[in-house]
Amino acid sequence: MEVLREKVEEEEEAEREEAAKRAEWARTEKMMRPVEVRKEETTLTQEMLRDLEKKLSEIQIPISAELPAFTKDTIDISKLPVSYKTNTPKEEHLLQVADNFSRQYSHLCPDRVPLFLHPLNECEVPKFVSTTLRPTLMPYPELYNWDSCAQFVSDFLTMVPLPDPLKPPSHLYSSTTVLNYQKGNCFDFSTMLCSMLIGSGYDAYCVNGYGSLDLCHMDLTREVCPLTVKPKETVQKEEKVLPKKYTIRPPRDLCSRFEQEQEVKKQQEIRAQEKKQLREEEERLMEAEKAKPDALHGLRVHSWVLVLSGKREVPENFFIDAFTGQSYSTQDERFLGIESLWNHKNYWINMQDCWNCCKDLIFDLGDPVRWEYMLLGTDKSQLSLTEEDDSGINDEDDVENLGKEDEDKSFDMPHSWVEQIEISPEAFETRCPNGKKVIQYKRAKLEKWAPYLNSNGLVSRLTTYEDLECTNILEIKEWYQNREDMLELKHINKTTDLKIDYFKPGHPQALRVHSYKSMQPEMDRVIEFYETARVDGLIKREETARTMTEYYQGRPDFLSYRHANFRPRVKKLALSSAESNPRPIVKITEQFFRNPAKPAEEDVAERVFLLAEERIQLRYHCRDDHITASKREFLRRTEVDSKGNKIIMTPDMCISFEVEPMEHTKKLLYQYEAMMHLKREEKLSRHQVWESELEVLEILKLREEEEAAHTLTISIYDTKRNEKSKEYREAMERVIHEEHLRQVETQLDYLAPFLAQLPPGEKLTRWQAVRLKDECLSDFKQRLINKANLIQARFEKETQELQKKQQWYQENQVTLTPEDEDLYLSYCSQAMFRIRILEQRLNRHKELAPLKYLALEEKLYKDPRLGELQKIFA
Repeated sequence: MEVLREKVEEEEEAEREEAAKRAEWARTEKMMRPVEVRKEETTLTQEMLRDLEKKLSEIQIPISAELPAFTKDTIDISKLPVSYKTNTPKEEHLLQVADNFSRQYSHLCPDRVPLFLHPLNECEVPKFVSTTLRPTLMPYPELYNWDSCAQFVSDFLTMVPLPDPLKPPSHLYSSTTVLNYQKGNCFDFSTMLCSMLIGSGYDAYCVNGYGSLDLCHMDLTREVCPLTVKPKETVQKEEKVLPKKYTIRPPRDLCSRFEQEQEVKKQQEIRAQEKKQLREEEERLMEAEKAKPDALHGLRVHSWVLVLSGKREVPENFFIDAFTGQSYSTQDERFLGIESLWNHKNYWINMQDCWNCCKDLIFDLGDPVRWEYMLLGTDKSQLSLTEEDDSGINDEDDVENLGKEDEDKSFDMPHSWVEQIEISPEAFETRCPNGKKVIQYKRAKLEKWAPYLNSNGLVSRLTTYEDLECTNILEIKEWYQNREDMLELKHINKTTDLKIDYFKPGHPQALRVHSYKSMQPEMDRVIEFYETARVDGLIKREETARTMTEYYQGRPDFLSYRHANFRPRVKKLALSSAESNPRPIVKITEQFFRNPAKPAEEDVAERVFLLAEERIQLRYHCRDDHITASKREFLRRTEVDSKGNKIIMTPDMCISFEVEPMEHTKKLLYQYEAMMHLKREEKLSRHQVWESELEVLEILKLREEEEAAHTLTISIYDTKRNEKSKEYREAMERVIHEEHLRQVETQLDYLAPFLAQLPPGEKLTRWQAVRLKDECLSDFKQRLINKANLIQARFEKETQELQKKQQWYQENQVTLTPEDEDLYLSYCSQAMFRIRILEQRLNRHKELAPLKYLALEEKLYKDPRLGELQKIFA
């Protein structure tokens, strides 16, 4: 404030001199108001100012009527706390300081717009903007980082445009009200986000400045959707293989160099023509996508969040647009200028020139030349002074007086008047207003839903279009949550009709990726598995109409690859399926990893079963010091001929090439044993291929059932959606309620009907006590007799009806149909069951009636209201 006071004195002296006025005018002309381009500096005359004012008055400011209104009239302030409706003495003092600061600022910088210091809140009470911030650390781990916080605010709130795009709003509502109504303008968005970021430990500030038209209107139709941006692939440089000393020279090239040069020139001309056409097409598209000129460019007020480096390991300063939740560099051209910024401790005014947008701004808030602060009690360190500047401050008395002066003028920011920001678990889960939000990007549309809102678990859908009008769909990506089949992402390519399903770990078939065009069997598809969840180590299975390829890893037999070729199925009358009519196998190729426990000459690298030709081919692994590998081929024949005689192994049935021939491999016994082993392996491989076909059918059937049911999983801790937990809880509550009613019944007063006959408040005499006891016992005895008679009457009635039915059956037994006999037998069994139950109840009643009578007599004897009875028996 001392710096401002000195400037005021200098300004008063300068007003007396006309030359100083012109210099001051030229200096202030270069100040804050951002412009698009400033090529040369000119002095504005009165006529130029009048022309500029006339042009600005002709500009029409469109305000969309379709966007939801959010005004103070729609807010219920009856339940708001006292801090919302009144100001404390410290807050009143702060408002006075802010008014004084604003007056001095307006006097020194008359060409600058008024400061946004203390707008009205929802209760029409002026509140300083810094006290509207309420730093809060949310109890959700997902809201601890800046990107998740910004995305939550963007999804949770609905954008409301400023009433006047050229001025800051007159009202700034609390974050609790904004959360309650889920609506707000850019200042409400920024206040909410800044409160959450400061609570999470970031050095965040709300910014009052100027933005582009798309930024102010949350228009993303010219922005590329972040989900469509593919990550940059790291290109690995291939290491150059050094030529060997004794390599064979390649054959001489006999092609014509002239023809090669002409072909190269022709290809270059074709590529140049294609590049030219591509460049013209890109220029045409850029021209079509180019935004129309904005008449209010550089004048539209906008608010966003600035995050400075330092805290939370933030490497560099950046902006966050609270409308979209996206981060931008401080050099971005969408942000055209800054008037002021604030946090929960202080308020700063930008004193730097914004003619080049925000590209040249230095965000050193401790520099009073670039950033004028309002309160001295700032936590920003001051700039270090040079030796020349420090030479004039050597007097200890001056330093002490300066320290006392600062202590007297320091003023701490009052605590926030806003209540604690709370987000319920239901609201945090719902996110978007009404559970759904749609965002339109350039050639893309992103839809978001709350979990469990859609019955199939769909939470997000990204639709990519070919044209800017978004009419021709290229592909669709759908994200799912809480699916019982663990489906996470479905990718549909409309051009090729290719569908790709991505699964999380936990699927019954251990699926990871399923690529297909049709769910019909024996069609082109690729299925990838989680190999750690399978016993056989299968990683991927590729299937076409004629082939099936499987890739393995981590198997004890070192199998890595199996490829099966099929021929068309022979038509049969039975239903065509892999189980009843499998596809005939023509060829099976298997490859194996190197087994270090075996020598390379005996370790098979590849074996091929040619079933149609009855041949088996083997190729062994190559030793490191060899350039060729051993090979062997067997001619597989049936074990017996047409006459039933056994076929003897002959040398022509095995053709082999061995790098280092060994004696035992030439023996017929060794070859015979090897061929018999290969026959068994061939049978096993055919069976495994058949099982793979059955597994594919099972997977397809399971996927169709899962897609039809699309059952969602519900956590046991979600008591609202978990039906089993809800039913169990309701059953427990019902049992407790019934137990309570039973206790109430047992505590009923058995003397109440008889005491009602006597005058209230009188003490019972001996005669009255004896009479009450006798009446109560006789009444209870009569009720026991009535109950016994009722059971006896029902027993006799059921017995008589059964006897009548039996007599009817004896009379009509010959003419009865089987259906009548079944009905008779059913009736007899039910009647006997009822008679048996009534008989048990009657016997139990006869046993318990005397005990109940004696228990009541004892209760009457111990009842304090019949104290005269105790005297008689005493």
